[in-house]
This record gives sequence, C-alpha cells and structure tokens, in this order.
Amino acid sequence: MNAKQVAYLVPTTILANQQYETFKERMEKFAIKVELLTRFRTKKEQQEIIKKLKLGEIDIVIGTHRLLSKDVEFKDLGFLIVDEEHRFGVKDKEKIKEMKANIDVLTMTATPIPRTLHMSIVGVRDMSVIYEPPQDRKPVKTYVLEYDEEVIKEAITKELERKGQVFYLYNKVEGIEKKALAVQGLVPETKVAYAHGQMSGQELEDIMMDFIDKKIDVIVCTTILESGIDIPNANTIIIENADRLGLAQLYQIRGRVGRSNKESFAYITYKRDRLLSEVADKRLKAIKDFTEFGSGFKVAMRDLEIRGAGSLIGEYQHGHMEQVGYDMYCKLLDEVMREMQGKKIEKPQEDVQIDLNISSYIPEEYIENNNIKLSIYQDIALCRNEKELLDITDEIIDRFGNMPKEVENLIEITRIKNLARAKKINKIAQKGNSIVFYFSREDFNMDSVSKLIEKYKNNIKFSPSVLPYITYKIDTKKSLFGQLKEFLEII
Repeated sequence: MNAKQVAYLVPTTILANQQYETFKERMEKFAIKVELLTRFRTKKEQQEIIKKLKLGEIDIVIGTHRLLSKDVEFKDLGFLIVDEEHRFGVKDKEKIKEMKANIDVLTMTATPIPRTLHMSIVGVRDMSVIYEPPQDRKPVKTYVLEYDEEVIKEAITKELERKGQVFYLYNKVEGIEKKALAVQGLVPETKVAYAHGQMSGQELEDIMMDFIDKKIDVIVCTTILESGIDIPNANTIIIENADRLGLAQLYQIRGRVGRSNKESFAYITYKRDRLLSEVADKRLKAIKDFTEFGSGFKVAMRDLEIRGAGSLIGEYQHGHMEQVGYDMYCKLLDEVMREMQGKKIEKPQEDVQIDLNISSYIPEEYIENNNIKLSIYQDIALCRNEKELLDITDEIIDRFGNMPKEVENLIEITRIKNLARAKKINKIAQKGNSIVFYFSREDFNMDSVSKLIEKYKNNIKFSPSVLPYITYKIDTKKSLFGQLKEFLEII
C-alpha cells in the first residue's frame, strides 16, 4: 500500500503455484497485482513479467530461484519474504543478501538450519516463534524401522481403508518408475503414480492435481514434496532409505502428513542389515524422539550438535564447533556482537580449579551409558546457581535413583566452585589438612583477611606473593564441604 514491491521466494515450483493461487485469491479485492515467476513459465511470459517488475506494474511476485537471476530487477523492492529458508543454499543466500541491503526481510521455516537458529539466539536476527498448532491437529505417530514389505503393505492398506492417501518417498529419479510398479504389486487395487523434479511443469502439475482430487491413492515421489504441499487427506508417509536424508529434511517431509484432524503415521525406513553411520543413527533417533508440536527448535538444536553451526556470514557452511566448544563459540560471538554495538565487554573470569582429596565422579554401575553420562557431567558443569544445582539433582535422582556418595561430591564441588567464582578465587587446592585459596592480585581484598583472622585465629595464613593465597587449616572431624562453604561466605 506504500507503493513498494514485495518478492516472495520459495524453493519449489509446486509450492510457488500453491502460494500464487492463495495470494491471488486473498488480494483480488484490493488493487494489488500478483504474478508468478518460475522456470515453468514460457520464455515470453518470463520476459513480460521481468519487464513489468522493472516498470513497477507488479506489486507482489512469487517465485523460485528464478527470482535470484541477474536479469530480474525491481522498480522499488521494499519487502522480501523467504519461505522454507533452510532449503536455500549458501550461494543463494549470498545473492539474497545483495538484494536485501535496504529492504525488510522475513524468513520462515519449520526447522531453522543450525546457523540461522544460532543467529537468532545470539541476536544477529530478531525471531518470533509460533508454538500453537492449528486447531484439532494431532502429532504424527513416527516409526523408525528396517524396510519390510509386509509392514509397508499393511500401512498402505490401513490408510486406504479409511479413505486416505499415501506419500511414498523414494529419492532416486532413476528407478522411481520401477518402485511405483513394485508398490502397485504390493497393493494391486490401488491407483499409484510417480512424480519427480525432472518432469515437465505441466506433467508434474497434472499429477499433483490428480492426487489433490483423490484420483490417485499412492504417489511415489522424490523430495519435491518436502516444501509446503498441503494435502489434508494424505495421512500416511513412507520414507525409504531415510538414513540418506538430512535431519531438517526428514522433519519437513514428515510434516507433509498430519495436516487435518485425522491420526497420521510416518514410517521412516532404512535398508535391512545396513550398518548405519554414527551421524545417520543420531538423525534417525532425533526424528523418532521429537514428535510433539513445536519440535522444530529441538530438531535444529540437535542438528547444531551433530554438524556444527559453520560460518555465520560467509559461504563456508559446515564446521564442527567441537574445535572450540559450543559455549566458547557463543561467548566469542557474543563479544563480537557487543563490540559492534558499542557495549562494554567484561573480561571473562577463568574457570575455578578445584583439587580436593575426594572421589567425585559418576560410577559405571550408576549410569552405564557413556553418552548419557557425558551429558550429565556437562549439565552439572553448566550449573551457575543454587536453583540449577537443585534442578539437576532432582532430575538425576528421578532418572537413576538415589545418588551414590561420589555423585553427591560432584554436585558439592560445583556448589563450591560457584561460591569461589563469585569471590574471584582462581584455584582451591587441598594439601594434607590444609586448603589453599589462590587469588589474582587485582581481585584480592585485604579486608577479608582481617575478618578471617578474627574468626579462625591461628588456622589462617596469608601469603602476599605475585598470586596472593590464603592457607586454611581444616578440622578433620567436621564436614569438609561445610567448612569450605562457611569460609567462602566470610571472604
């Protein structure tokens, strides 16, 4: 309405057509001209649309990657919408970046790719989240299993018996026709068709329209169905060789079903007796774990853990954060962001070293699984206050039963570490019956020494060296942690 143009960028021609029809219907009562630009438009139609865009005769253009071509120019672009943002590669995003120097941009995705999610979390981008599902929607029941023809046959038959339709994802163009015939052989009474991205626009459109009109029961297709297709009557999806697909891809593909109030099912299969790689195994476990609504963020966070965030602003897309650790990566990025915003950067305090003559670990017999054990160690180490420590203690007892002494010690050491951090102590080390507290010279406060001498008399020794330290002789008959906590509260 402010005489600016809008570009709506989508990853597939099918989705572009669907959005074009919706936009046309919604805008027909307003004086707004909507057009569609994809490779399936004739050359003459494309040239006409590009000419009108340059003259400002088109208000909203909906298109695929064709919109990013060099010959496309706008008279006055004001707003860019990128739908299914995770489907665009880094090079496409570099082109989008050139477009959006002086315009507003809205990107939408059900599963933000790791670096997009991260940019939102650290404040490079603003983010708003839609958690509420549409009314009467039910989560998709997800099964991850070895490929079994009997299971597939039963799944298709059950869906057809309730007058529904089935998506069958087979992500290889060569052999897709053969696969469609095999599916037809499994359930002879069904009408089976196949679709893939190498078909002509008209052919693809006809097949999809037949499926929407319920003239086809099962559609065998490649990942072209991944983006945005909305067919409420299709409520079973079978995915073959799912271990070859990405996590966000699997989440999106599963989202093609369950778009009505009917119960929906996803059968995510991999080849019988196939040895899955560690990454593929993690992906399949994640897709099985995250079935509830609003899981997109959890899926993206798991993806972030599996493959790293990569370069945030360059073309280098992948990269494992294991090299520096996710927390350090966040801190470094946050520092750069604050510096660019002209904010004061506080010098981070190094972690407190604790060296006490106590056993503090998670015993093998308490938690056997090494991955879970590492996760618990990490959760304990990340606790920064008493509330977080109480929460993790409750969670451990709830999941694994009463804690052995070694785990209790681990929790207590973290508690001591948090108290020491607040008092600017660098290291606490036990030497026989004495505990030594080390400070940095700039953080040391002489007033605390007089308080300690008043309380502990001859049990305290102070050494004002390059790194000042206080030696405290403990009472071996009393609780070590109790004495440490009392000492730290006085400092």
